[in-house]
Amino acid sequence: MQLRNRTRTVALVISSLALCAAAASSAWAAAPAATLKQENVSLALANELINATLAACHADGRSAVAVVVDRGGNLIAVQRDDSVGPHNTEAAQRKAFTALSTKTPTRLLAANARANPDSQNLNTVDSLLLIGGGVPLKVGNDVIGAIGVGGSGGAAQDEGCALKAIAQVLPPAL
Repeated sequence: MQLRNRTRTVALVISSLALCAAAASSAWAAAPAATLKQENVSLALANELINATLAACHADGRSAVAVVVDRGGNLIAVQRDDSVGPHNTEAAQRKAFTALSTKTPTRLLAANARANPDSQNLNTVDSLLLIGGGVPLKVGNDVIGAIGVGGSGGAAQDEGCALKAIAQVLPPAL
């Protein structure tokens, strides 16, 4: 009789352990679903975009500074032509950050802010710069970073250099 009770106890313990193990493995299996896998700008991609941006500006006879930030707004790469004023580097970085955080080209954002009274106060947010020249970098519908350009002679020129580089380096998916 005592052997039979021990056998039942051992069977209950084994069953309980099996249930605990199953529950733990279910919880463990659910954990990876809580993590994110996201595309991001690499240093190699940032350098390629900057080189293409400056080449586009140079082809139009313009000098510039180009900055690339990753999806977290971190500075990845920057290059400034010799003749570009130092204030343009900070402006380019802020344009890139603005384009990233709003997922909108900064020239369009600036136009929308001027036209919409509810958005006019965006120019009071210190980290944003509502001047054209910042363009989000997208892979599909995901914004993976942004490029900011300054010093090429105006917002339209800054944005134009960035757009030419993006079209060359990150062609739209088919």
